[in-house]
Amino acid sequence: MDDRPHKSHRPSTSGAKHEKKEKAKGKEKKQGFNEKAFAPKSGRRADRQGRRTAEKDQTRLHVPLVDRTPDEDPPPVIVAIVGPSGVGKTTLLKSLVRRYTKQTLNEAKGPITVVSGKKRRLTFIECNNDLNSMIDIGKVADLILLMIDGSFGFEMETFEFLNILQSHGFPKVIGILSHLDLIKKAATLKATKKALKKRFWTEIYQGAKLFYLSGVINGRYPDTEILNLSRFISVMKFRPLVFRNSHPYLLVDRLEDLTPRELVRTTKGKCDRTVTVYGYLRGTNLRSGSKVHIPGVGDLSMKSVTVLGDPCPLPTAESEKRRKLSEKKKLLIHAPMSDVGGVMYDKDAVWINVPGSFTRGNNDVLQGEGEQMVMDLQDVNSTLDDAVAKSQIRLFASSSQPLTVGPGDDEESEEGEEESSDEGSDDDDEELEYEEDEDDWELETDTPANPKNTGRTSMRTGIRELPKSHGKQRADVEYADSDSDLGESDDNEEQEGRVRFGDEEDRDIPSDDEDGMSEDEDEAPKWKSKLSEHAQKLAASSRKGKRKDWTKLIYTTTLTPEQIIKDREQEEEDQGDMDVDDDDFFKIKTRAKETVDIIDKGKDDLDPEELKKWEDEDVLDSLRRLFITGADTVVAEAGGDGDGFGDEDADEDRDDDEDDEGAALAAKKEALKRKFDEQYDDPESSNNLDFYQEKKDEIAQQLALNRAEFEGLDSEARALVEGYRPGTYIRIELTDVPAEFPDHFDATYPIIVGGLLPAEERFGYVQVRIKRHRWYAKTLKNNDPLILSLGWRRFQTLPTYSLDDHSIRMRMLKYTPEHMHCYATFYGPVAQPNTGFCAFNSVGESAKGFRVSATGVVLDIDRSVKIVKKIKLTGVPYKVFKNTAFIKDMFSSALEVAKFEGANVRTVSGIRGQVKKALPKPDGALRATFEDKILKSDIVFLRAWYSVTPRKYYNPVTSLLLSSKSEWTGMRLTGQVRRDEGLKTPLDVNSTYKKVERAPRKFNPLVVPKKLQADLPYASKPKLTAPQRTPTYLQKRAVVMEPEEKKAVALLQQIRALRKDQVVRRKGKKDEKKEEKKRKMRKEEERKSEKEKERKKEVMRIVGQKSRREAELEEGHGRRKRSKS
Repeated sequence: MDDRPHKSHRPSTSGAKHEKKEKAKGKEKKQGFNEKAFAPKSGRRADRQGRRTAEKDQTRLHVPLVDRTPDEDPPPVIVAIVGPSGVGKTTLLKSLVRRYTKQTLNEAKGPITVVSGKKRRLTFIECNNDLNSMIDIGKVADLILLMIDGSFGFEMETFEFLNILQSHGFPKVIGILSHLDLIKKAATLKATKKALKKRFWTEIYQGAKLFYLSGVINGRYPDTEILNLSRFISVMKFRPLVFRNSHPYLLVDRLEDLTPRELVRTTKGKCDRTVTVYGYLRGTNLRSGSKVHIPGVGDLSMKSVTVLGDPCPLPTAESEKRRKLSEKKKLLIHAPMSDVGGVMYDKDAVWINVPGSFTRGNNDVLQGEGEQMVMDLQDVNSTLDDAVAKSQIRLFASSSQPLTVGPGDDEESEEGEEESSDEGSDDDDEELEYEEDEDDWELETDTPANPKNTGRTSMRTGIRELPKSHGKQRADVEYADSDSDLGESDDNEEQEGRVRFGDEEDRDIPSDDEDGMSEDEDEAPKWKSKLSEHAQKLAASSRKGKRKDWTKLIYTTTLTPEQIIKDREQEEEDQGDMDVDDDDFFKIKTRAKETVDIIDKGKDDLDPEELKKWEDEDVLDSLRRLFITGADTVVAEAGGDGDGFGDEDADEDRDDDEDDEGAALAAKKEALKRKFDEQYDDPESSNNLDFYQEKKDEIAQQLALNRAEFEGLDSEARALVEGYRPGTYIRIELTDVPAEFPDHFDATYPIIVGGLLPAEERFGYVQVRIKRHRWYAKTLKNNDPLILSLGWRRFQTLPTYSLDDHSIRMRMLKYTPEHMHCYATFYGPVAQPNTGFCAFNSVGESAKGFRVSATGVVLDIDRSVKIVKKIKLTGVPYKVFKNTAFIKDMFSSALEVAKFEGANVRTVSGIRGQVKKALPKPDGALRATFEDKILKSDIVFLRAWYSVTPRKYYNPVTSLLLSSKSEWTGMRLTGQVRRDEGLKTPLDVNSTYKKVERAPRKFNPLVVPKKLQADLPYASKPKLTAPQRTPTYLQKRAVVMEPEEKKAVALLQQIRALRKDQVVRRKGKKDEKKEEKKRKMRKEEERKSEKEKERKKEVMRIVGQKSRREAELEEGHGRRKRSKS
């Protein structure tokens, strides 16, 4: 079959296809845009399409923000894996780490940093199912992998975490559905995916990415699905968030307790600790001296900040010349809290995990860093003291003999040191004494080292500081026998002609060519004579001759300017007294300046002689070209003569500098003139950028300007001025840390060190706009404790709710309103306006239902506005006049009455009045006037506004100080305290409800005066007739009936009686008929209901049979498809 040749293509010779090709042969292909082909059919549709295009363009734009992440060495991207318990977070983390590093983690704890590409690193961290951890992760994570159990659906913790993200700046979110292998039916799986995707898009945004993980194979998810997820993570772009862009922070990946063990033992572990934390700096620059906050611990002070070497470095351009990342760089992983390579860093120890199958002779099995460390320790033949004693130090790399230093007396003066150095020079066998640290200096020992490393390809790297050697222990120094033995110095900044003594700065060593020396190889050069004496002189005076670093003196010392300048003057005087021969090898090069240092002044002292040169017209003509108002000649010739500043020989260099400055200024003027012409003379040719692009260009220019400003400074000076840059791996030493923090350290809970701005270190009243969450069941009550997550902090406070009453006053609310915002004022740490926050009533796991009680945003800080609440003062009249009444029981003293003079009062019946004046007796009585006469039974009340001050209560959530992190409890409500303690609610007699018995009131009739009645019209006159006092004629007359009349009356009475009896019997008969009819109707209804039930049963039976047949048909088709496949 395979040997048979393929059929050749035979073009069609007839038919529609052939005719179409024949017609197209003679036509040339049209070029350009055919407007008629894309013209809309209706103008309304064209308008709608244009609007939609404009809306899409506008939604694509966003407010330009300054991205403070460095481009050359950005910090790793924090990828947090979040989800409920049992959803597969740890499995996903191990699968992703396996994908990037080809290593399997047995125990994944804490941050895990890997290299994902040539310009990107990722830090994976798993967020456990704890509300405090979710809050902390939501504040620092750049990408959220939100895991959802596909077989169960969304859980309450997922929605809580999404609401936390909305309050603290929404990062990128990717949804991951797991446990889909538990759904066996294809139709159910498809419907489940569709429903979950729709709900996920509702919560995040339309089109949010959702991945599906089918099942677990060998403890990991399928490699293809993990590969697709990792590719999507590698190309994601992240927009800077406002809060993180203005605050420095780091995710701690390692913690150590530096407190002396003896102090911990003597205080039984109750003393404050000194703790160091390690991590990559993110956000903005971290300034030394500022305070930091660790959520769950509190505000802490930084003792020192040290920049360390990157433990997981990015590949450089020299190391990686290929487009694809090499396999060697893929193996880099930094996870101190996990068991990578058999090594795990704890809070105060390094654990080496040696597996059960570990053997020293087995070299075929790939061993980790821990096993290699154990093997190296087993191979050591000598102790550390022996290695130090046998070590040798060479000044130059190519020196033939090491340095030897004789013993010196620490208490002697400079002359004594010289004598001791001469005596010690005879002893060549003395060795250098120094601090015992095997990593500080490069030692040459006889200890054999194992060159074969079967462990990790790149060990954990760290920066260790060099020791400070004692300057008084220096003695005679032996150097090489010839000039050729002097090699290059180890210093990277200046490779030749430099020497360093101890912790002093490098000193210049003039070469033989400079001194004009040329000796034979057999004869020692002249500069080697009396070498030890000169070395001792130089060692004694090196600190005086060292050039001061004024940046460090200003920023890092507490000396005043006068002390710094006096110290410099003293050093210059001492330097001037030193007498060194011209042929000495060691010389201290200082700038020969004889200027007098002047303390900082508002104005400089001027020399009148220096001002005379500005009277020369030539000098002024040479400077006119430097100003815009001067001459138009812009560029001076390169070989210009330096007229105007006196002697040409003395000012030649200065003229060259001026020519360069003139050329630069001329170019700047040309650029400004060109820009002016473009904007005003020829506006059509200018680049008309929109507002969005213009702002982006401004931000880019400012970033470039900032970068160029600090380009020439060294790292120390740059850190002093602008702080430590994000992206560096730093070590922060914290003091006065609570002892419970390192004692109860748990690597599964994230630790964040957030930098505080200077304004955020103080406390005050903060006004926020708050809204109760619609899913929270209870209404928030005024002055009830509430836990807020604001900025880096989590704390409990007592908010006072209020509402703006027509921009007149802030009226206090007893409860938060339904479905609308209100104001809240509380005492706590100051936060910047527009900072989002979320509130909780409890952060424990025991709370039922939705735990996010409210969300809001900060409005103002220490706002001078009073919150008032309504108060009603009641009183009763004890003496009533025409329009005046005396009121009592409203106030307790005449002073209180005087404060409310002129206030409006009112009675329950609606009569308005005004407070006039206090009465002498009784105390608190007042005189008030009303618009009508009031009764003694009226109650008079006065409505006033009482100022309310929020309570000063601040209780930080210290969850990381507990052994069980989720059991933190703050202030409890009174009802909760009584319920926990089993106390009954006290019953106040005056607070019980009683039956109110009021006597019926009798109102007097309206009496209109007769004089007023006479003036009223007839329609308004009261129509009141006096009651008849004397009996009328009809009442007084007596009626006597005739016999015929009596018979007629009796007959009528009998007829009425019969009629009445007949009506009663007829009504009884009708009632009986009605009852009979009702009985028949009930029987008919029962019979109809039975028939209806039978009919429904028959219908449901037919429907069930039909659905069963359809299901069997579907299963049959599915079996046939599977069998065919």
